[in-house]
Amino acid sequence: MGLAKFILASQSPRRKELLERIGASFDILPADVEEFEEGHGDPEGMVRQNALLKATWIADRHPDRYVLGSDTTVHLDGRVLVKPVDLADAKQMLLKLGGRTHVVYTGFALVCRDRKIEVVDGARSEVTFKPLDDGIIDEYLKIVNPLDKAGGYGIQEGTDLIIESFKGSHSNIMGLPLDETKALLQRHSLL
Repeated sequence: MGLAKFILASQSPRRKELLERIGASFDILPADVEEFEEGHGDPEGMVRQNALLKATWIADRHPDRYVLGSDTTVHLDGRVLVKPVDLADAKQMLLKLGGRTHVVYTGFALVCRDRKIEVVDGARSEVTFKPLDDGIIDEYLKIVNPLDKAGGYGIQEGTDLIIESFKGSHSNIMGLPLDETKALLQRHSLL
């Protein structure tokens, strides 16, 4: 691997973009793991567990490197909305979210086996959607690929069509809370 300071255990283009915004030096090596997707469980605990699962999977194979793992989910009515399986599933998710407020949870973990470091944290944001109908959703799906996004949407694209407001970290809703992640990376001299 190169001279990057750490490995990002994700192939998410949004996480890559967010880390580049803060000037991080990292390699990308996605973890080959099966994530926990508890429909009725604790969403905050689930994303933290998945973030740690991803980071440790890569750290076990690169024990001398720091590894950052992350996971994001959408929570509504006591259920988690993970990535949709197809466009029909995405459309159903968006219809459920329409006109309502939901919570976005992101967990992130930093692991380095050789230095015996394992830090897990998370963030929470609220997003309120505009009322949606089939026409608005169809228009939105022409702009956005929902299949790689928890809840079937991204806050950074087509925002005016679907999102009324949000509270908390915008970057958390994208998939990685930057302020918290930046502080963690700085604490370990990785930024």
